Amino acid sequence: MNDPAAVPWRPYPDMTDADRVARATAFMEDLRLRHSCRTFADTPVPRAVIEAAVRAAGSAPSGANHQPWHFALVSSPEAKAAIRVSAEEEERRFYGGGGGTEWLGAIAPLGTTADKPYLEIAPWLIVVFGQRRGGPNPDDRLPNYYVTESVGIACGMLLATLHQAGVATLVHTPNPMRFLNRICVRPEDEKPIMLIAAGHPAPDATIPTHALHRKPLDQIASWL
Repeated sequence: MNDPAAVPWRPYPDMTDADRVARATAFMEDLRLRHSCRTFADTPVPRAVIEAAVRAAGSAPSGANHQPWHFALVSSPEAKAAIRVSAEEEERRFYGGGGGTEWLGAIAPLGTTADKPYLEIAPWLIVVFGQRRGGPNPDDRLPNYYVTESVGIACGMLLATLHQAGVATLVHTPNPMRFLNRICVRPEDEKPIMLIAAGHPAPDATIPTHALHRKPLDQIASWL
C-alpha cells in the first residue's frame, strides 16, 4: 500500500455546533453582500491586499495538487489600456450579434455594453490563466488534471478574500481571450480563464436590480 510522507492534521479551533453554525451563517451573510461592480474609482488598492488574495487562491485544492494556475497582476496604465482596446474589439463583435439573441437577451437586464472603461480605471486587473502542463515543481512539464475546475475553485477563494478586504470585483470573460497571452507575456499553452477587475467602487456605482435576485435554497440544493 502506498504510504506517502505526511504531517499531522492541523486541528480547527475548539467550537460547539452552535459556534460552527454561527460562523458559517456570518460568513454566508457577508458573502451575500458581494456583487459585481462595473463602475470603479481610480483610488489605489495596496499591492499587499492583492498579494494576500492571490496567496489565498494559491491554497485552493487542485487535481493531483498540481496547482494549474497563473495570476497575471496588471496595474500599469499601458497594459490596462491595451487590454481594454483588445477586449472592447471582441465585445463589439459580441454585442453586434456574435453573442446570439438568447445570450444577448439574457444579459440585457444588466445593462452591459461593449464599452468597458473599468478595464482602465480599476487599479488592478487580475488575469487568470489555466496551465495544461506543469506540476508541483517549477520546471515540471507534466499533464495537469481538472484544470478548469481547479482554477474555478481558486478564483472563488480569490474573490472571497478580496470581498473580505472591502475590495470590489468584476469577473469579465471576453471571447476569445487569446490577446491576454500576448499582453501578459504568457505562453500559448496557457489558457486565459477569466479577467477580474479589482478596486474601490465609484461614488455613483449601482447594482442592477436584476443582479439582486438569488435562487432560494430549495432550488439550488437537494438533500438525499
